[in-house]
Amino acid sequence: MSERDILILRDPRESWRRCSLAPLRGMEGVRFVSYRPELELEGEGRILLEPDAPVLEVGEAPRGILLLDSSWRRLPKLRARVRGAVVPRSLPPLLTAYPRKSRTFPDPAAGLASIEALYAACCLVGRRDPELLEGYLFANGFLEANPQLTS
Repeated sequence: MSERDILILRDPRESWRRCSLAPLRGMEGVRFVSYRPELELEGEGRILLEPDAPVLEVGEAPRGILLLDSSWRRLPKLRARVRGAVVPRSLPPLLTAYPRKSRTFPDPAAGLASIEALYAACCLVGRRDPELLEGYLFANGFLEANPQLTS
């Protein structure tokens, strides 16, 4: 049994080709669920990464992680499908290496690629997992820009 306990609610409108999480498909301890308007996803007790939540503390009790993977604009729709008492947390300031560009919606200044956010959250709860970044094209740049995640 893997120590990983990662649940990803993914917007099916997003392209797998450009998805930073695509290399995680089939990885032990990582489960993808596709968003549907009628979905009710149980998130009880999981850390839910949210931009405006209290910052995830280093070493905070390890729990499962719930990540919403979509455009910033559609996040509220995905969030509305999560049930149960989740533990909302944000990440401390980190730098992205992903070359973001949106023609329709401004990205937040501190926004990260989904894989970067997931990796950082795992590091902060004491489960540094380099395997998560193995298929990420910009992994080296991300780790160089955020050396606090490599120790």
